[in-house]
Amino acid sequence: MTARFDAIGLVVADMAASLAFYRRLGLDIPADADTQPHVEAALPGGARLMWDTVATVRSFDPEWTPPSGSHQVGLAFACDSPADVDKTYQDLVGAGVRGKLEPWDAPWGQRYATVLDPDDNGIDLFAPLPS
Repeated sequence: MTARFDAIGLVVADMAASLAFYRRLGLDIPADADTQPHVEAALPGGARLMWDTVATVRSFDPEWTPPSGSHQVGLAFACDSPADVDKTYQDLVGAGVRGKLEPWDAPWGQRYATVLDPDDNGIDLFAPLPS
């Protein structure tokens, strides 16, 4: 038997705040999910992004504690163009999302920016730079 990648799980302090953030990035998450202890959203390609509240995780792992020192996971969202990276970053920051790295031209050939989700996870925004 071969294991296959299927999902990414996030542990969140505030389900509604986390889901609102990811909806702003275009994920299709039902509004009634905000009060659920576990939520899943299908991603392009068939994988899933899953959210669990701290209480849910502690229900099966009572000694769970959040990692410390830096973000817990990094996720990256592709944008349509370098200008779209800038616009998406400004839209998110304008809506109260914390910016970590303002848009910049990375030496690997992408326009890049990073914001923090409600649980301080780094969320990268990127698009290829014109050649």
